[in-house]
Amino acid sequence: MEIFQDIILAVIGFAGGIAVAAGTFALITILGIVPRLTDALKIGCDIYKMETAIALGGTVGSLITVYKFNLHIGIVGMVICALFAGMFVGSLAMSLAESLKVIPIMFKRTRLKTGIPVIVVMIALGKGLGTFYQLFICGGI
Repeated sequence: MEIFQDIILAVIGFAGGIAVAAGTFALITILGIVPRLTDALKIGCDIYKMETAIALGGTVGSLITVYKFNLHIGIVGMVICALFAGMFVGSLAMSLAESLKVIPIMFKRTRLKTGIPVIVVMIALGKGLGTFYQLFICGGI
């Protein structure tokens, strides 16, 4: 019976990971972060390289998080990683601030009229409970 529970948990975890990754990359695509960065940095010809770097960064970050690799990169490596993470989060936050109208436009285009408050509350509740679980139950703090 325990193996059945492990299989169910693995399927749920895998499905959750796919949903989060798809949502993250969809948000990055909708917000147009990559074209804006390539335009700001004047490297439009290297847009595919930047997209590949973002995908590889997400994959490597996920692998490090899941498998708990010990990376001996020192203080300089930590500063470099923090710099790149900060640049990514900053560009994501600024793009998100520019286009806060994404959700209402999505609801309007899908002609969704009922249940919008329920969907928004469920998204917020799921995010809050997931964060609570990760930080307090899994030992993040």
